[in-house]
Amino acid sequence: MEVRAATPDDQKAVMEIAERSLEASYTLSPGTIEGTVHQWYDEAEYAEKVDRDDMLFLLAEYAGEPAAFTETVVHDDETGADLLWLHVHPDYRGEGLGSDLFDAVRDRLHEQGITQLRGRVLSMNEVGNSFYRQRGFEKVGEGEVEIDGSPYTEALYLEAEPEGLEPRTTDERTVYIDHDDLDKGSAGPFHVVYAGENREEKYGYHCGKCDSLANAMDAMGRIECGECGNSRKPTRWDAAYM
Repeated sequence: MEVRAATPDDQKAVMEIAERSLEASYTLSPGTIEGTVHQWYDEAEYAEKVDRDDMLFLLAEYAGEPAAFTETVVHDDETGADLLWLHVHPDYRGEGLGSDLFDAVRDRLHEQGITQLRGRVLSMNEVGNSFYRQRGFEKVGEGEVEIDGSPYTEALYLEAEPEGLEPRTTDERTVYIDHDDLDKGSAGPFHVVYAGENREEKYGYHCGKCDSLANAMDAMGRIECGECGNSRKPTRWDAAYM
């Protein structure tokens, strides 16, 4: 197996792998799968992905043929990354490509000094969830991804060792930023901030974009930073924040 950075010329192969992988892994309608693959990997969208500085888009070839790919986005603070998708063409499953490609992603991130890898997989994908658990990942929360216009729940898995709480003095008191409890915002991550080291009382949220505190969440789960406008979309289904 050879792993390399995906190029614009790989667009059709990536679409084929994604479509066949989704068909094999999920109980989604053919129309939903086709629409989703075109939404994510049409020529313009795909070209933007492989050109992004904050994205690691790797393609694996087996016997000279494109067989699998991963899509990973680096957090704005450049200390962590989210593995958004790992797709293996059904014709090449059972050859260990998924594991080897996953290791390649992790190794390349470590070379960049990125030590925290968070995996995202649809909750309905039992094989994908087992893949992370077998590698020592722990489920730390849930997220959401839009597929053909409809929201689907993702399970979030964390690999890195806990970084602990960062004390921060504000308004003549000390609060604690939990760098392990994060969610992606429009311009940077949000971290839960606790009033004490026991993590029993929430103080608010820390914006990873501008380093400000006390960003509030509304009843629907929306967070918006009052300093820089970084925001997290409403996630009313997210039990971790209800």
